[in-house]
Amino acid sequence: MGELTELVRRLVSTPSHRDETDVGDIIEAWLREDPGVTVARDETGNVFAQTESETDSETPTFALVGHHDVVPPADSQVVGTVDDPDRCVVDERDGRVYGRGTADMKGALAACMIAFRDADPDCRLLFASFTGEEVGGEGARAAIARGFAPEYALVAEGSTNYSAAGVTDIVVAHKGRRASTLIAEGQTAHASNPETGTNAIYRASDAVDIVRNLQTPTTMVRGTRLSGTVAVTEISGGEAWNVVPDRCVITVDERTVPGDRAAVGDAAMIDGVVHTVDQDLPPMACSDGHFANAALTVASDVQAGQPAHVTKPHATDAGWLADAGTATIVCGPAEPGEAHTDTESVSVDVLHRCERLYRRLAERVSATHRWRAVSV
Repeated sequence: MGELTELVRRLVSTPSHRDETDVGDIIEAWLREDPGVTVARDETGNVFAQTESETDSETPTFALVGHHDVVPPADSQVVGTVDDPDRCVVDERDGRVYGRGTADMKGALAACMIAFRDADPDCRLLFASFTGEEVGGEGARAAIARGFAPEYALVAEGSTNYSAAGVTDIVVAHKGRRASTLIAEGQTAHASNPETGTNAIYRASDAVDIVRNLQTPTTMVRGTRLSGTVAVTEISGGEAWNVVPDRCVITVDERTVPGDRAAVGDAAMIDGVVHTVDQDLPPMACSDGHFANAALTVASDVQAGQPAHVTKPHATDAGWLADAGTATIVCGPAEPGEAHTDTESVSVDVLHRCERLYRRLAERVSATHRWRAVSV
């Protein structure tokens, strides 16, 4: 068994859906085995590392970024013991590693760790594994608030099988997610005399009509098209068959694009309807074309297929980094349809491909940075 797959197995078998401490301990201890690396852990549980290289103040910073939390496993993905009831199943067969977190994203995290250790970087190389990505980017937001601000970053979420089967692409933009609630208030009445009340469901229905007919924005990033979406996903109102309801609640899922939003708040123009935003995960657009092109060149060098600049429909921690001013891309081994499933898995060959890609990109960031400076 190779070092990379062994590290994946250690990370995956250690549960991190309820408490990320144990898997953070593994990451921190593994990084500390290299005496030439400075390792830190913050109060949020984020793990950071930095190479101790001889660089000047003009040398750019480049971060390999992952997260070590996962969504709760299915029953079939847990092999509990008395001492460790949450311990997760991990299995390797047919060239793939199976288990909760293999695709999202402990497989890519292991590839980042090994690439970070083995690279001969021409930049100030950083490593970061955040907590709380699956619940809104808690770790990333805390790190940014405390000053984590690399000039460049690669977030190792999935980008394989986007442009073609088996190809690992470079994501230059992804959608954000805004979750909204529309609350329609009315006045209760007996259903035999509905005119004496105000039906909150009717008001909610008018609000739904506005949402249904909204125009969703489209944008272009590095020659790739990204379109937003908006959908009503839940509705709840009424308490009895013979009572006019005085309250109805609607939830709206909106996938946002860089620079524009659908006008969900227009639904609040209906009398008695209030719009609130419950979660707003930012979209991502890579702000540096030279960096995006350099990553695509490296991706072409490490695989037989022809990668492309692509977009991703899911929000990631890349959105928080890009929003804070970091030129960010997304690139990782997971394929669409693998993350968060009962049969979650990742390809061993693609894990190795990504490790090579991460390492080689770290070895040419400064050259890319100098080219950008000359071109401006």
